[in-house]
Order: sequence, then structure tokens, then C-alpha cells
Amino acid sequence: MVAAKKHVPIVKKHTKRFNRHQSDRFKCVDPSWRKPKGIDNAVRRRFKGRAAMPKIGYGSNKKTRHMMPSGHKAFVVNNGRLHVDCRSNYGRKLTTPVADVDLLLMHNSTFAAEIAHAVSARKRIDIIARAKQLGVKVTNGKARVKTES
Repeated sequence: MVAAKKHVPIVKKHTKRFNRHQSDRFKCVDPSWRKPKGIDNAVRRRFKGRAAMPKIGYGSNKKTRHMMPSGHKAFVVNNGRLHVDCRSNYGRKLTTPVADVDLLLMHNSTFAAEIAHAVSARKRIDIIARAKQLGVKVTNGKARVKTES
């Protein structure tokens, strides 16, 4: 397995979810965030002691955004094959099969493979074996794979 590239420290400025105003008081008000629009709303007016609203300042560093604690970014791998289009001299469209894991060969220090949830156990074993050959990290390599023990 190749180690991740050097990067600046990952800082999560706000890990708590932003809940909708008064979602704790009423069952019919879903907790998923909605911006308050009322003229007298204390959250919209940013009064002290009220819930914070999401804003641009809570965003992460662009270089470390979507990065896992290991330093890799997730790349979803499916059991299907990705087809790369090529054109022959006569204008015919040809497709050459390229496995999803093979795409990570040159980027194994930046991206880690994450096997999609719909992939069967048999295909998972093939994907994990191919990733091991290429030196690609698999984040969920032990999921739904039976080992002989």
C-alpha cells in the first residue's frame, strides 16, 4: 500500500449538524437545515444564545476537503467495467474495457478505492485482489467478504 501524499493538517471547523430552527419543539418540523425567513426570527437576526447558521467561514481548506483521516480521497469502484471511447482511423467508435481499479494505478497516493454497496461478494474478492497487485488502498476491503478460517 502506498502512503498518502503529504498535506496540510485536516481541520474540521464545525462537526455538529446544523438543525432547523424549532425542529426540537415540533415533530412535523424536520431537522434538516432550512434558512429562517421570518421578519422577527432570532436565528436569522443572529441573536446571542441562538442556533448558528451555516456560512462560508465553516468551510474546510480546499486542499483537504473530502479527505479521509488517512490522507486519501474516496473513489467509488463498481463491479461494472468502465469503457473508454477511442476513435479509429475510419471514424468508428471503439470501446476498450478498463477496470475501475486500474484507473487508480497512477493516483494511488491521492485516492483510495471504496467498493460500491451494490457489488457482489465474488466481485469484491476480485477487486480487492487487483487493488493489492496495484498497491491501491481499499477503504472497505473487509466488508461482505468471507475468509477461510
